[in-house]
Amino acid sequence: MTIAGGRRRRGRRGLPTALAALALALVTACGAPTAHPAPSTTVPSTMPPVAPPPPVAAVPPGPPAAGLHAGPGTLATYSVQPQAAPGACRYRWVGTDPLPDPSCTPGATNPQVTRADLASTVCAAGWTATVRPPTTVTGPEKVASASAYGYLGPSSTAEYDHLVPLELGGDPNDPANLWLEPNDRPGATSFTNSKDGLENRLRALVCDGRLPLATAQLAIAGDWVAALQVYGT
Repeated sequence: MTIAGGRRRRGRRGLPTALAALALALVTACGAPTAHPAPSTTVPSTMPPVAPPPPVAAVPPGPPAAGLHAGPGTLATYSVQPQAAPGACRYRWVGTDPLPDPSCTPGATNPQVTRADLASTVCAAGWTATVRPPTTVTGPEKVASASAYGYLGPSSTAEYDHLVPLELGGDPNDPANLWLEPNDRPGATSFTNSKDGLENRLRALVCDGRLPLATAQLAIAGDWVAALQVYGT
């Protein structure tokens, strides 16, 4: 159609068709709307994963914790006690220092000596003489102990020793607390040996309140040579 002035008037009927075609093209190009999963409500942990602990292996029951049993204690009258069979016991050696066989001589304490009565027992001067068995008892026991340990050295320098000494509350005549102790000092002419000095040192520490009685007893019974290195003489 021509309007005044000679211009041709654009037709309006093609516009809706063009718009519809454009919309169809856009839908085809973009595709259907993409569905997005719902946001997770789980809060991510900032800690690294922890591995579960390994399974604990079953441990068979063993002997009770190491310790010293209490012997009969101080008696009004002592009798000769049987010793282990000949050759049944074996010395252990740390250089020239002997240690007893723990299966024969583990040590034993006097139940009548406690922390509460130290002043009237082990710390009292001369007390050990009141509880020591007579030589008529310890003499035969010493011979039998030498046989049990297979000791062939001189008897005059080997002490029939209380592993836990009387001055630390050791039992006076329990076989578990007595052994034939070879002398560790070359050329010895008496019973005196290195363990004697340790016994005196431990008694002084106990009576001065610087060492518990039980600690001293366990130390000297377990390994008197090691205890000597720790506490000296």
